[in-house]
Amino acid sequence: MSVVPDSYDKPRLLRAAFAKTTAAALSFVLFTAGVGVSPASFAVVGSRTPQAAGDAGTAAAPSKPAPPPRVDRSDGTTTTSGPVRAPPPRMPFYVATKGSTTLYVLGTLHVGFASDYPPKQPFRQRILAALDASPTLALEISPDELLLSQDDVNRYGMCRSECLIDYLPDSMWKKVEARMRGNPEALKELRHTRPWLASMLIETYDTLKAGFQSEYGTEAQLQNVYLRARGQIVGLETLNEQISTFTRLTSAQQREMLAQDLVQTPAENIADVKELHRLWRIGDADALKAWDNAKSSKLARNKALAAQVDNRVVYQRNQRFAARMVQLAAPDKPVFVAIGALHLGGPRGVLELLRKRGFVVEPG
Repeated sequence: MSVVPDSYDKPRLLRAAFAKTTAAALSFVLFTAGVGVSPASFAVVGSRTPQAAGDAGTAAAPSKPAPPPRVDRSDGTTTTSGPVRAPPPRMPFYVATKGSTTLYVLGTLHVGFASDYPPKQPFRQRILAALDASPTLALEISPDELLLSQDDVNRYGMCRSECLIDYLPDSMWKKVEARMRGNPEALKELRHTRPWLASMLIETYDTLKAGFQSEYGTEAQLQNVYLRARGQIVGLETLNEQISTFTRLTSAQQREMLAQDLVQTPAENIADVKELHRLWRIGDADALKAWDNAKSSKLARNKALAAQVDNRVVYQRNQRFAARMVQLAAPDKPVFVAIGALHLGGPRGVLELLRKRGFVVEPG
């Protein structure tokens, strides 16, 4: 059996590992900022400009959806042989009604653990029943569009030159070097990123240490159990809209993002990730948002710039999501909506925006 020489194999493996980390960064760190982009979905526009917003219902369902696993839709916690099985987490789940129009709204985590989705019943019975009753499943972005953006992260989030050094003041670059001192190969790749991607990657190196995995993100698990043969999966925003969230941030705003990720130690970041996950399992959207607001206030280096970033990547998208949800809704045709949990709660969250549009919103 032949062995590939280290001089050839190691660089290839390191590049593959960096690509995997980048995908994980897009799924988790964007969520912690309230953005919630799935692993292969994000791109940054360079020479091309995102087109105007399209209709949310134009995204079609995947042509060959994966067959769903067998799911136990009972709400019991014991098997026929007697042992108690672990129930699924509660998760933030709400029912919004206006007359005969119904929106089921689930707050998602884009990464997680296998234990978050017990094999025989990955979601609570009420969530499964709502999913079965809905002819439309609406995600932040449609699965078809995700497939179009595999190469865009490298194309628009990275540079051939060592551009990160040029974007940052010397003091911030020294903090990046110090943070990555134990991971020189990652630092080598990080030099070629723009600040928004560097921000995501640095926090993700800590997140991965906590064991989170993108394959256990809520959206992926929902699609596995979406059983309606004629149902459609659509996006609440287009890929270009999602892309422009970050491409329109100024260099100063991107540096603010990166600066926030350098404030805490890796151990402190891991503790925050675990607390976010714990609160998500409990399922109170307002409590989640209150915790996130307190964390954001603590980490902000420049309050004005931090507020500008939050406005673009969270609150403007909340407005878009709520408007598209209402566009999709119709009497006696429920829509099941699954978006990042930090988009739901608080006075500027999606649930409150639906209330202002005349919906009655209650926990599900």
